[in-house]
Amino acid sequence: MPFITRRTILSGGLSAIALGVPGLAHAAPRIALPDDLVRDAATITGIRTASPVVAMTFDDGPHPNLTPRLLDLLKARGLRATFYLIGNRCVTWPDIVRRISDEGHEIGNHSWSHPDLSRRNDGSVLSEIDRTSDAIFRITGRPPVTFRPPYGAFTRRQRNMLYDSRRLPTVLWSVDPEDWRRPGAGVVARRILSHSRPGAIILSHDIQSGTVSAMPQTFDGLAARGLQFGRSRRWWDGRSGNRGTSDGSR
Repeated sequence: MPFITRRTILSGGLSAIALGVPGLAHAAPRIALPDDLVRDAATITGIRTASPVVAMTFDDGPHPNLTPRLLDLLKARGLRATFYLIGNRCVTWPDIVRRISDEGHEIGNHSWSHPDLSRRNDGSVLSEIDRTSDAIFRITGRPPVTFRPPYGAFTRRQRNMLYDSRRLPTVLWSVDPEDWRRPGAGVVARRILSHSRPGAIILSHDIQSGTVSAMPQTFDGLAARGLQFGRSRRWWDGRSGNRGTSDGSR
């Protein structure tokens, strides 16, 4: 299906945020998110809200074993999350992508091959993103409506370019447990629980076995604090009065 048709679908406006295969490299450094956040429609790191809501997001999947295990944990608790999927993995495991969508989770675009996009020209960037959007649309019947760059490496100019050309906001995060360093399930859970507050976007990776093992403690701990998982399409809604905050970097 041509991208212009999907773009027409998205032209109604911004309506969403969210919310380890072995050997997937994380060689590029993550960008630093400063404390002084400013509004920017093209970039979201958190939501200003009085509601006790957080967005739980998972990057780099789907994983053939770990993602189904995570989906079972979410289903058992009636929770919804956002999965930022890599395009070439979507076409390898389409049944898992379909399950993510069918069970009510949000799917975001995480590029086709997980490169450092800050080093790419606009044509290469859009190719990575469009190819992934097309794969997700063909599998689920729904186009992704947000983008997360691998490593968080995406310049302000690139974020504005993507928003202007595809109406895809770049969703970053406000809580990073650095689970890709494999510190252990207990550490991952403690880091998430200690830093999460209403409006937080929590970064994690469902390709890491330690991360998935950390999720029962994480989910139950967030619930014990009265925090709920937001449905991204409803959370980022111009009529609700909630607005995203940008990182203002680069």
